Amino acid sequence: MSKTVTFHDLLGVSVFITGGGSGIGAALSEGFIAQGAKVAFVQRSDAHAFVEDMLKKYDNKPLFIPCDITDVDALKAALEQVANAHGPVSVLVNNAANDTRHSLAGYSVADFDHNIAVNLRPHFFTAQAVAEGMRNMGGGAIINFSSVSYMMGNSGYPVYATTKAAITGLTRSLARELGSDNIRVNALVPGWVMTDRQKELWVTPEAVKGHIDRQCLKEELVPSDIVDATLFLASKASRMMTGQAMVVDGGVVVTG
Repeated sequence: MSKTVTFHDLLGVSVFITGGGSGIGAALSEGFIAQGAKVAFVQRSDAHAFVEDMLKKYDNKPLFIPCDITDVDALKAALEQVANAHGPVSVLVNNAANDTRHSLAGYSVADFDHNIAVNLRPHFFTAQAVAEGMRNMGGGAIINFSSVSYMMGNSGYPVYATTKAAITGLTRSLARELGSDNIRVNALVPGWVMTDRQKELWVTPEAVKGHIDRQCLKEELVPSDIVDATLFLASKASRMMTGQAMVVDGGVVVTG
């Protein structure tokens, strides 16, 4: 729940989030739930405990639809289910991603295709699925999650970094294509956010110190830092922003 912002226009709005039951995605779901939005999310792993927790905290139960986002037909069916339950999606948040480390050597065609299927393809087909409903409502907001990893030129996950660069290109193209229908499309570009997954797999005191040394702001990024920025992009508070890449990374990279 945000302790700093309230966006009144998000009350009752139909919101769909990929990967919305864990990590940054769970924080995003809670952020929208706390605003009074009607939240639905997909995730491959079980999220029923999270759903019950949200119901107890906010008396606002999100709709959890188990789904592997690499299955485009299942993803489209989930969006149809959401539209039937909550009304057409007004806010689409393409958050789900997998940043498992990999190298150039030994990475197979199957590995490559799976990476694309997780980290890029859903952004296109969810937008395709919600566009007509948003058009009929007079507009909507699509928020595509990218990453500063490609802006930093990081090694250790070349295909993942490629997908994150592609997301900003997709965002700009869709913003142009859908703008005449008052559908705004922006990218949210997080830095290194200290989620449980990051802490379990890759966080070490040395790595964190080295990264924070590169930040202008000398604090660790936490999920709530990403939530408030996402709420802003979803709200009409950002009504004349589209085709943009909003970086929230403590000042590691500089855009503009």
